[in-house]
Amino acid sequence: MRPSSLLFLLFWIAGAAVAGAASPAALLTHEFVYEKASYPSCHASTIVEPAPGQLVAAWFGGTAEKNPDVGIWVSHYDRAAKRWTPGVEVANGVQRDGKRHPTWNPVLFQPRGGAPLMLFYKVGPSPQTWWGEVRTSTDGGRSWSAARRLPDGIYGPIKNKPVQLPDGTILSPTSDETDERPSKWRIYFERSTDGGATWTKTPFFNDGVAIGAIQPSILFPDGPSGSRLQAVGRTRQGKVFTISSTDAGKTWGAIALLDGVPNPNSGTDAVTLRDGRHVLVYNPVPKGRTPLVVAVSRDGREWQQCLTLEDQPGEYSYPAVIQTADGRLHVTYTWKRQRIRHAVIDPAKL
Repeated sequence: MRPSSLLFLLFWIAGAAVAGAASPAALLTHEFVYEKASYPSCHASTIVEPAPGQLVAAWFGGTAEKNPDVGIWVSHYDRAAKRWTPGVEVANGVQRDGKRHPTWNPVLFQPRGGAPLMLFYKVGPSPQTWWGEVRTSTDGGRSWSAARRLPDGIYGPIKNKPVQLPDGTILSPTSDETDERPSKWRIYFERSTDGGATWTKTPFFNDGVAIGAIQPSILFPDGPSGSRLQAVGRTRQGKVFTISSTDAGKTWGAIALLDGVPNPNSGTDAVTLRDGRHVLVYNPVPKGRTPLVVAVSRDGREWQQCLTLEDQPGEYSYPAVIQTADGRLHVTYTWKRQRIRHAVIDPAKL
């Protein structure tokens, strides 16, 4: 290695270490949702606060992703015991004829006004052939309704949480992956004005080839009462994408890549804090799924890494992030495809 290359590498390592260590005091709790399970593999967690102080997490687990035995598992945080309850399978892909398909990418969402908690997930052999289903709970996720299949072409949130707009509209970030040649990864959004009873969908907002993008997260540049929205997420082009709306998600502008925000074709998640800042949890590298970091931004375009959640060899991926009623951030993510990990963060220290 030439001296100039070595010097650059040392500066890069030092800079990464400073960025990752900038806010260690912000990490309040770092724990596993479970230590042992009846299945070897898990992925794609989601977390929600159905009522102040209550936490529910879900993920898919089974022999391995795409296997027919993969089901949707749910756990609750027991505040008195200070631990997560053992996971319970609440959904699977068993059909009326007895055939079983894998399930995928659960997403928990709590609408306002005491409406039932919603659990969206996908069922089917692959992302090209799956369909969307939803179950609801009136007791904070302790028990669930029968599954309702979403209309053809409506998938529900594909990985990350929906948002509810000031007028009550639920806006669901979604995408599709085709088996065309070349395959296309395209983002769009689904809207419901009646609490999720019916849905409409927007057009696709990218051609899926020049920028192949999936799995958006929705941000509020002007706060939750504003009509401007921004979505960010995963691409095949080595960077996080961004796209914006000025009319509460009815129409969207051109999709673009965020310079300085790498993405190794792995899921991200983001949320707008009550203080107006945005938080992004992602893998800040062009390849691989380590490290996993937290970054903050004032404008949704310039992002500063401020906390490292994982930096050892292995896969740390598919984060989900929310801000709870007490102001804290909660992140769940895949730990080596073996367990789900949960981090509690004080955003005031980021």
